[in-house]
Amino acid sequence: MHAWKPGFTALAVAMALTAWSGMPWATEQAQQRRAARDVRQDTRQDSRQTKQDCRAADQKSNAGCRQDKRHTKQEGRQTARDIKY
Repeated sequence: MHAWKPGFTALAVAMALTAWSGMPWATEQAQQRRAARDVRQDTRQDSRQTKQDCRAADQKSNAGCRQDKRHTKQEGRQTARDIKY
């Protein structure tokens, strides 16, 4: 029967604890990425709708409606960044 060396045992325990403690962070990070992605996808649809509503109302030029769409998308991206980071 082999006797375990104290250095090897300590190393094995340290590696196990490091691997175990990193898993919750990885799942939390994945959830944050998923939530941010969902926000960006919703934002895309909202920005399309904003532009369609703007053009249907004939309030602004095409360039003005495009700026509204860009502004809506920028707000959504910032929201996603706030979630993710």
